[in-house]
Amino acid sequence: MEFVKKSFIVDGNLSLALVDKRITLNMENKLKSLGVDIIKTTSCPNTYNAIMCHPDISICKLNDNNIIVAPNVYDYYFEVLSNYSFKVIKGNSIIENKYPYNVHYNVCIFGNYVMHNFKYTDKKILEFIENNNLQKIDVEQGYSKCSTCIVDEKSIITSDEGIFKTCLYFDIDCLLIEKGHINLFDMNYGFIGGCSGLISSDTLVFYGDLTKHPDYEKILHFVNSKNKNIVCLSDEHLLDLGSLIPLIVV
Repeated sequence: MEFVKKSFIVDGNLSLALVDKRITLNMENKLKSLGVDIIKTTSCPNTYNAIMCHPDISICKLNDNNIIVAPNVYDYYFEVLSNYSFKVIKGNSIIENKYPYNVHYNVCIFGNYVMHNFKYTDKKILEFIENNNLQKIDVEQGYSKCSTCIVDEKSIITSDEGIFKTCLYFDIDCLLIEKGHINLFDMNYGFIGGCSGLISSDTLVFYGDLTKHPDYEKILHFVNSKNKNIVCLSDEHLLDLGSLIPLIVV
């Protein structure tokens, strides 16, 4: 086993992931049948209910074994993740209730790119970006990871027009889809990045049944064109549980 080397990009087969503790039993069992064990999040009660258990709200998985965690929930993740030899780093920014003061760790890292509204990015993450000479993509959307489904190091899916337009200036293939059609507890709707995640070098999973999304055929064609397959983790409606965070591969 080894650490996932490039944040949300999986090279090999995922064996351990961090997921929202509210994941349904059907989704959990499907992941396990695919060889993926899970660590469940703890709540970050400082923010609102719909996202308080989302992994990508409190945690930013960097390259290799480095993980930055919000001070609000640091003790829990230090205890859990240190058992796997992760370097658990306490972030500077405290998660607060409302946007934009709950987006400090919701950073989208794929390949050599880092996308976020950098006015609100935690300083420890900014240091990592600078030290690793990553390409910054500054967008208005603070929930940049929630809003972005990462397909590979240069390919993403989003319903956010601002992200889509910004990506036109970079060497990124971006599929723009219709807003909505994804549940997010008591909110109006969730986002494509928050209901998906890579579990191998050729498999992208979704929390729920992607065929129920009106842009299913477009998404399927786009993902297949990148030599990847789609697996739906249940036949339930798509549910935004925050990005699946890959931790360890075999």
